[in-house]
Amino acid sequence: MDLGLGVDTGGTYTDTIIMDISNGNVLDSNKSLTTYPELITGIKNAIDGLNSEYLKDVKFVSVSTTLATNSILENKGRPAGLILIGYSIPKKLSTDVVISLSGGHDANGDEIEPLDDFDTIKEFILKNKDRVSSFAISSYFGVRNPEHENQVKEMVQNLTDLPVVCGHELSQDLGAYERSVTALLNAQLIPETSQFIKSIHSVMNEKNINATLMMMKCDGSLIKIEEALKKPVETIFSGPAASLVGASHLTNLDTCATVDVGGTSTDVSFMSNGIPEISDTGAVVGGWKTMVKAISMDTSAMGGDSHVWIQKKSFIGPKRVVPLCQAASKYPQIIDKLETNKKISKRIMDDVIQPTAFFMVNGYDKTGFYDLGDYEKKVIDVIVESDVPLSILDVSEKLQDHPLMFSNTLRLLEQKKYINQIGFTPTDALHVLNDYNRWDTKAARIGAELLANQINMNPGSFSSYIKEEVVRTISLNLVDFFADDVDKSDINKLLNKSGYLKMKMNLPVVLIGASVKAYLNDLNTFLDAGFIAPEYSEVGNAVGALMGDVIYRTETSIKPYKTGSSKYVVFSETGRNIFETYEEAKDYAIDFTERLVFEYMRSYNLDKNSVQFNLDKNEIGKRMGTPIETKLVGIGVGKPINKVTGKNYDRECNLKTRTQVPGSS
Repeated sequence: MDLGLGVDTGGTYTDTIIMDISNGNVLDSNKSLTTYPELITGIKNAIDGLNSEYLKDVKFVSVSTTLATNSILENKGRPAGLILIGYSIPKKLSTDVVISLSGGHDANGDEIEPLDDFDTIKEFILKNKDRVSSFAISSYFGVRNPEHENQVKEMVQNLTDLPVVCGHELSQDLGAYERSVTALLNAQLIPETSQFIKSIHSVMNEKNINATLMMMKCDGSLIKIEEALKKPVETIFSGPAASLVGASHLTNLDTCATVDVGGTSTDVSFMSNGIPEISDTGAVVGGWKTMVKAISMDTSAMGGDSHVWIQKKSFIGPKRVVPLCQAASKYPQIIDKLETNKKISKRIMDDVIQPTAFFMVNGYDKTGFYDLGDYEKKVIDVIVESDVPLSILDVSEKLQDHPLMFSNTLRLLEQKKYINQIGFTPTDALHVLNDYNRWDTKAARIGAELLANQINMNPGSFSSYIKEEVVRTISLNLVDFFADDVDKSDINKLLNKSGYLKMKMNLPVVLIGASVKAYLNDLNTFLDAGFIAPEYSEVGNAVGALMGDVIYRTETSIKPYKTGSSKYVVFSETGRNIFETYEEAKDYAIDFTERLVFEYMRSYNLDKNSVQFNLDKNEIGKRMGTPIETKLVGIGVGKPINKVTGKNYDRECNLKTRTQVPGSS
């Protein structure tokens, strides 16, 4: 057997799975809560629940993680210095350590100004090398000629031992601001990613796992851990990408839609002919628009652990909380508190002040709290000193303050991830309905009764309503993802008199997530689609992390060199090359693209016979019988080790040529 270990750290759960990669069979799996601030604790807990006899024979480990996404969202990336060449940025950046230098190139890759102020560059590097953890470099039209970026990178490497990344190494797309943001975020993520990788290695050593370690990118492909360390920004959204790959493997479907119902959110994505569909625009995370190629997906802030709360009527989300049923399994005292708590006035109820709200510390001791005011310290001290979660009325009693006095403080402490809020969720509703029974059903039922009473409903009908809202949200998001010609605000018009969608989807839809089987029948009733909840759907992300392909994409373009010139220039990720004729440029570009793909694949010990290669040639417009611009996209797909695929990867080179009118899409 060729055993592999897949690990996925989601916003709520960390999933692990052991598979025989040679035949694709699952041998063991486990789920554990994701832990903050150290993700590695949750990973260790999830691995501890696996059969140790299998672990010792594991030869391949792959990880998908929320680390990069969380770091950006929470603004917890390490400080980095940004060196701009040939331009400055008046917009907001995630660092104050910035310098703008003369230099840069034009759209043809010709130098606009020389890069000659080396004394200033040296002074900036030496002044800040002890203030930052890394450097990022972005030059004007650096993708057309990376010469200046490479020169400055060499200076940083000669003067410091810090990591350094250039914009052209991460993207070939035009857009100076977006490219600088991408390079800067990448630089800020390197130190934390390095620590995470060291922690993974320490767990592997502790478990005597001597195996190759890889990581999933946000385009659904796998990369060596060394490459992930150089380009950690490419691992944002790797969790949704892993769910898409896992869904395809578990169902043996090359083309399918995937709905990943996590604890925090629900993500819709699409696999076509075995390759994840990639977004036309770069990934956006934490308000930053990047040039990172990520899977195309639609996300809604509703998941299994979305907070269900009452303020004259019921609301779901957008905040995630720990489900009552889950918390009561560890802290049974919650049940007594639910039964004996005094009634809360409807007038003061909000998303924090709820009869089902409890609070507990989130894995920190007192030394882990920073930037807190005196009252914030007082509130968190009350929570830290308790051995069990405290209700909103418990906190009020210990502080001798009205809940309205400290509810905003609790909200702030939760945003900083210092504390967790416990509350009623869709997962609790499923427990009440006896559709899903992983945790403590009694706590869920009491919670449903407390909330239902506030809006004159009974616990059963209230829980059914919550389930229906989740089904409705999943279905509408799925339709919105594919119905490009339908405005999101008009989708509700597609509902028939019974409240079901009047449309049919002609492709299978795979459900991934801990409790998705509980929604299967309702989804198939609400929307005419082939919903599938395969075996091991609850750990589908971990399956995807393990069963991903090595996918390499590279783009090359051919354009006339200059107005009035008969020459042509080829732009690629390594720079530019000038040729006398279009045919010479085209022959070089095709050969170079293929060579670049197979050189990359060889670094993964994949020869030409084990790689599927496709080359897409897009010719834009014509002038005197010659394209105004030719874009080549080469894609290579291969398996990192001997994995079952059901596909023949004997080498094939497919060349597709498309002619596009200028200005068309």
